[in-house]
Amino acid sequence: MIRRAEEALRVAICTDTFPPQVNGVARTLERLADAIEARGGCACVLTVQDPEAEAERASPRDVTRLPSVPYARYPQLRIAAPSSRDATALFTRFRPTLVHVATPFGVGLGACRAARALQLPLVTSYHTHFASYLRHYRLPAFDGVAWSYLRWFHNSGRRTYAPTEVTRAELEERGFRGTAVWSRGVDRQRFHRRFRSHDLRGSLGVSQDQLIVLYVGRLAPEKNIPVLFDAVRQLSAEVAARLRLVVTGDGPSLEELRAIAPRGTHFTGRLDGEALSRMYASADLFVCPSTTETFGNVVLEAMASGVPVLAPDRGATTEFAHADTAQCYRAGDAAALRHALHELVLNEPRRIWLQASGLQQAGRHDWNAIFDALIDDYRTVIAEHAERRQDTAVLQDATLRRPQQVWVNAAMP
Repeated sequence: MIRRAEEALRVAICTDTFPPQVNGVARTLERLADAIEARGGCACVLTVQDPEAEAERASPRDVTRLPSVPYARYPQLRIAAPSSRDATALFTRFRPTLVHVATPFGVGLGACRAARALQLPLVTSYHTHFASYLRHYRLPAFDGVAWSYLRWFHNSGRRTYAPTEVTRAELEERGFRGTAVWSRGVDRQRFHRRFRSHDLRGSLGVSQDQLIVLYVGRLAPEKNIPVLFDAVRQLSAEVAARLRLVVTGDGPSLEELRAIAPRGTHFTGRLDGEALSRMYASADLFVCPSTTETFGNVVLEAMASGVPVLAPDRGATTEFAHADTAQCYRAGDAAALRHALHELVLNEPRRIWLQASGLQQAGRHDWNAIFDALIDDYRTVIAEHAERRQDTAVLQDATLRRPQQVWVNAAMP
């Protein structure tokens, strides 16, 4: 049940990705804005321009978009120049009680500077393993620099929210301060077994005795999709004949993946809404080959859809996709994934058991409880900020009135 706020929050959400872009971060932040407003608060969004955002003119949501260009290595994402001026103008108009910055570049960097200059309570959230991505984009020399920058950026706020305890612990080891967990939920009305479609399965050429092995997510180097392809190719002819591999999503690696995919692989492109719900529920196995997730929304969506999951034994997804809820395999090892696939294809009771345990796991991730906890912590941050400002004002006043006595007291052991 939604609990209304004791007094209205006014939260400025600043991010370099937001719908209509389709990714886990964008969807989570849109849901955050909805949750704030459902609890009696107000939310505004500062983000990048997007050619597909024209429909937003009819939306009541307060969204300010800054000029942006497609990122050369990943055209589906867009980047904007850091602009503290635009952020300052928005904050002056909107008068937020708290600023939540979700990305450390472009929009996020400008918003962080503006929030500090205006002495507004500031929190950040860590959504993407940017440093890990450097290896996949052949830029490993920048790994140390990236962590230094990310540490500096996130430590400028009073909180850094991580989506899992696994990720939070890693950040603390890297010197991030004020870390806390802001977990993720799943919409069990949208992702549900009732969307299973025999018509969809038929349109994919799946016979009654075949199983759909599904991947959903960005088609990008950091997702390790070739490991899945290699595993399927290594299956015996008898087992491979019982599978139909389906890849759902879009990204910079699409054409490369088409070229190396096992014969018979079906690429659906990007799916949204009920089409995505049907695709999940119509599958028989879901594979996550990535170890760079900071949470893994798609894994939870598959579980809620009643689909048994195969997940790596390393990374943030292990927090909820482990031996009790998923078929785990050695991360990055195609032979290990082949073995896991082979076992599940031939073991229907195991698939049924994983289906049930995955559904139970998904049921533990309730969005309302998650947002209640986050907004409670927002209020703690706001109170801490106000107390700190008051203490600073008192100290400054005392220093002006009795500068010598203050200096003597500070120097005493």
